[in-house]
Parts: sequence; C-alpha cells; structure tokens
Amino acid sequence: MELRLLVTFEKVATALSFTRAAAELKYAQSSVTGQIRALESDLGTELFDRLGSRIRLTEAGERLLPYARRMIELAEEARTAVAGADEPAGTLAIGTMESLTSYRLPPLLELFHHRYPRVRLSLRTTIGDETRQALRQGTYDLGFLMEEQTEHAGLEGVVLAEEPLVLVAAPGHPLAGKPVTTADLVRQPLLATEPGCAYRDLFERELTALAPVDFMEFGTIEATKRAAAAGLGSALLPEVTVAAELSEGSLVRLAWEPSFTLRTQLAWRAGKRLPAHARLFVERARQLVAEQG
Repeated sequence: MELRLLVTFEKVATALSFTRAAAELKYAQSSVTGQIRALESDLGTELFDRLGSRIRLTEAGERLLPYARRMIELAEEARTAVAGADEPAGTLAIGTMESLTSYRLPPLLELFHHRYPRVRLSLRTTIGDETRQALRQGTYDLGFLMEEQTEHAGLEGVVLAEEPLVLVAAPGHPLAGKPVTTADLVRQPLLATEPGCAYRDLFERELTALAPVDFMEFGTIEATKRAAAAGLGSALLPEVTVAAELSEGSLVRLAWEPSFTLRTQLAWRAGKRLPAHARLFVERARQLVAEQG
C-alpha cells in the first residue's frame, strides 16, 4: 500500500465525499477516484459503497481507517524526526475560540513563535460541536473546548483549568450592588454572544427554566462587553475576558453565580498518537494556564 493512497483514502473516508476530498488535497476528482480504485485493487476489496451521489465505508473500509490514520501519523512523526531530532517541527491545526485566542493564548503563541519557529500553528475559530466534529474527522489535530462536560465521545484530552464566569453590567445597572436572583435576571435586558457558545447556552437553559428570555445578540465578546458598558444590559462572560474592564471600573460584577461550572480543555481524537510537537504544545498549554491561575 502506498502512503499517498492511504492519505487519499483517509480524506475521502473522513469527508465521505470524493469532491470535498479532492478540494482538500488539491487533486482533480478523477485523480482521487483513480487512487481509491488503485487501493481497492491492491487490497482486493471495495472500501466504499457507492449510493448514487453518496458514499459510505464498507466493513473493510471501516477496518482499514484506523490503520490508515496510524500509518499517516507515524510517517509524519518519522519525517519530523529525520528533519531534526533536536528541534521540534511540524504543523498543528488547532481549533480554538475567541475567549481563549484573545485572552489566554497570546503568551503561548509568542513562546512557540520565538522558541519553536519550526512548529507551524494554524488556529481555526470554531466552538462546541464544530470543534469536536473536526477533531473526530481529523480536520484538527488539537482543539480547545470550554465545556461543562469533560468526557466527549471519540475524543481524549486534558482539563487545563476551571473557567470562572461572571455576570457583568455597567456601574449604573439597576441590580448593581444588590443580591441578584435568577428571577431578577429574567426581568432585565440580557446580552449574549452567538448560540452554540457553551456558557451562553447553559445560561439560557438556567433562565428559561423560570421564564422565556430574549437575548440581544452581539456575536463577539468585544461587542458584548461594549454593549454592557454602554448600559444596554447584563452579560455572562468568562472572567478572563472582562478582567481589564472590572479593574478600570467600566464594568461591575453583579452578585449572581451560575449553577454550572465550565472547564477549559485541550482535546484530540481518541486513539491518535500525538507527535512530539503536539505533545509539546499540550504540555506548554498546561503550564501556561496553570501560571495564569
């Protein structure tokens, strides 16, 4: 079996589409089809069932996929080792989110830029289900998650830290300086980032247990903070994202605590053998978050 055929097979098996696999590999679709047929001929069995415009893995294809992934990963590890055993090298596609990219990761990115220049980091902003799915499919090598749950089907990972959440508003907010109940909140204007963000969805679930709520959505954390500081309402955000505003007084903390706890995590596909530069990234991320407290 040629490695290039296994790479093509893994892409098609992950995307379940010859067209998407061809686009990712920058091949003509006919080349992808030809390579899959060559691999099937070599193995003496069909790897995909063709169902009109759709495809799915056969039993043989399902059995081959984990071996193909292991062989591809081992080949990449071998290339890295040959290229220079003393200096980490390789590419990492990393799923992340605005709150981490902007407020926690800059020191880590700076460290890799200066100390490990041959490790190429490709950050891709997604959240929740999208990140988990990309990890399972092999689109991402690593992914940051901020979730209530710490076990995810098809994934392994490490918990980096609990991520404190705070309810913030402008200093003149009607609830500022008072004890706040969930019932108080459902009667006040509420601001939020987009749906799919774990803390927004959990916050909404807690509030709607009492009454329907209608968030004013601002998409990004920065826009949500500005709206809160302008007096448009209150917002639940990770504490790390509003530390500067709380310190300078443009936002204040309201006296309400969520019933849920989020944890920042770093995950990868279950069973994936992490190459040396990926293991290095995981370890440095653990150290950084521990130092940040």
